Amino acid sequence: MDWKVALLQSKLWLMTFLFLILLTFVISLSTGALSITIQEVIATFSGRGTPQQELVLYQLRIPRMLIAILIGAGLALSGAILQGLSRNSLADPGILGINAGAGLAAVLCIYLFGKSNSSFLSSPFFLPVFAFLGALIIALLIYSFSWKGGIDPGRLLLMGLAFNALCGALLIILQLKMDPKDFQQATIWLTGSIWGTQWPYVWALLPWIVILTPIAFLKARTMNLLQFSEAVPHVLGLKVESERRILLCLSAALAGSCVAVGGGIAFIGLLAPHLARRLCGANYFSLLPLSALIGSFLLLLADMIGKNLLAPADIPVGIVISVIGAPYLIYMLLTRRSVGMNN
Repeated sequence: MDWKVALLQSKLWLMTFLFLILLTFVISLSTGALSITIQEVIATFSGRGTPQQELVLYQLRIPRMLIAILIGAGLALSGAILQGLSRNSLADPGILGINAGAGLAAVLCIYLFGKSNSSFLSSPFFLPVFAFLGALIIALLIYSFSWKGGIDPGRLLLMGLAFNALCGALLIILQLKMDPKDFQQATIWLTGSIWGTQWPYVWALLPWIVILTPIAFLKARTMNLLQFSEAVPHVLGLKVESERRILLCLSAALAGSCVAVGGGIAFIGLLAPHLARRLCGANYFSLLPLSALIGSFLLLLADMIGKNLLAPADIPVGIVISVIGAPYLIYMLLTRRSVGMNN
């Protein structure tokens, strides 16, 4: 009967966060520098709104909120995969330097091709590919240097921090070579700002999330098996190293595409899977979808706070998440007994 109770609990939490996402979405539609009541929102959707209301809702708020939902889900799934892959509850694409690698590649792409006459190279559809390659290279380097007859969680974390610092330094050097306007834009973007997001960025990110999310869900059984000792997956016929490489590429693709559109948003990949594990347990069949929903909710909520707290000024969503995530990371470090996944 225990598994039935766990399944029911997971379904209840999934429905709860779906409702919270919908509620936050509706509230966020009506709040901001220009206040629009719920009645005016409904009237605008019915074709009876003013041109100003249509502009604000259709061209500014809706694409921005859709981007927040997509990025939150993508980064949460990336973090959940990394935590399962390394059996380390501190693994996160932001902390391990994967986000920084993606950001470095994206800024390099902007620096090289931003003023190019080629519409493809300067379009938002090319940027996620470049960011994915940067994320993948850093992820493979961290994985390779952390390997010592197996993945050591502490070694993985230290290698991630080292590569994070290295990418950060290279980013500063690259930004110093930009003209002041591009430098300012790159700095704001890397803090995790989605304030300038428009529909082209939604269409650029959407295929990555729509394609990669089901693949991540299909890997739930593999993720469950990887939580056992090395002998168990081998006995059950799992090609462990091959699956690890696939999962690493999957995590890098999710993180890289999200960073390309939303910048350096940290802690979502740490917070969402950790909260999901506390709510539904370590079964990846329920952990992965719940992590995605929690990530979407957290980023949508952070975006709503960021655009209203100091309105009309806009606080980058990455800063809001960091204010929440940094204390939570300190709490985790103070309360965990070891580096493994059991804490």
